[in-house]
Amino acid sequence: MDHMHIGELARRAGLTVKTVRYYSDLGLVPEATRTAAGYRRYDGAAVVRLEFVRTLRELGIDLATIRRLLEREADLPAVAAAHADALGAQIRLMRVQRAALRALARGQHSPREVERMSRLAQATAHERRRLVEEFLDSIFDGVGGAEPTGLELGLRQAMPELPDEPTEEQLDAWIELAELIADEDFRERLRAMGRRSFGTQDEPARALPTPTGPEAMTTGNLVSELAGAALAEGIDPAGPAATAIHDELVAAFAASVQQEPDERYRTELLLTLETGYEPRAERYWQLLAIINGWPPIGSVMPHWEWFTTAVRARLAA
Repeated sequence: MDHMHIGELARRAGLTVKTVRYYSDLGLVPEATRTAAGYRRYDGAAVVRLEFVRTLRELGIDLATIRRLLEREADLPAVAAAHADALGAQIRLMRVQRAALRALARGQHSPREVERMSRLAQATAHERRRLVEEFLDSIFDGVGGAEPTGLELGLRQAMPELPDEPTEEQLDAWIELAELIADEDFRERLRAMGRRSFGTQDEPARALPTPTGPEAMTTGNLVSELAGAALAEGIDPAGPAATAIHDELVAAFAASVQQEPDERYRTELLLTLETGYEPRAERYWQLLAIINGWPPIGSVMPHWEWFTTAVRARLAA
């Protein structure tokens, strides 16, 4: 191949003359010769070399590393692998940032909230874990005795862990979860629930008129079955058609804790139901399931709301 001038080389490589001259001055694409007038001339090898440089630059590899590769002071597979890892981390960060921007676009936010959202988007896996640990610390600090409760242990074991390649749904769920656990009203509600259920270091828990363990699962399933069916049929929980359902549910709860389903018991039961009714707690678990790739968790809060309303209505009658 005849020697070509710099303009021809630039055309073949799809670059500007200025860029080719810069790369040539750096020694990345040395000229084959110069004319008597000092004009640069390049051979076919320069085209191949320049296309290699252009490709690596498009992949984001810096010129110093490219020089080492050309001079065989660096191993291309190792450089490519390291750069692929770096790009992967950058892509993951950008996807989290996009999820944060989508959350901001859904409503009005104060400058402080925008700043917090920015920190969430930049958080590392370790920092994300610390956010949740701080939330749990704030909920259970002073609740129960010296040993953590079963609920606390369960929550600490079920930490949200974004996978290396999260879906958009998982990213959106993480942003929503982070906003939820920062809500001080939500935290205080959970503290109140914990104090009533487990007591504090200075005050023991009150005797709860609600079942625990396997009995809790049985009565919970019964609430979903009976109250769920009542909801589907449009039965007013405060109306006369709800009386039989209310009586059956209260009797099941009372029997599970060896109590009589009298007015005293129903009064205590109502207080427990009202304290424990917190849709945001259910949403916490639903978001956790999305983030961790667990099976979806359906909503049962409407069933408990129906039951709570029914108990309240019968006590007021």
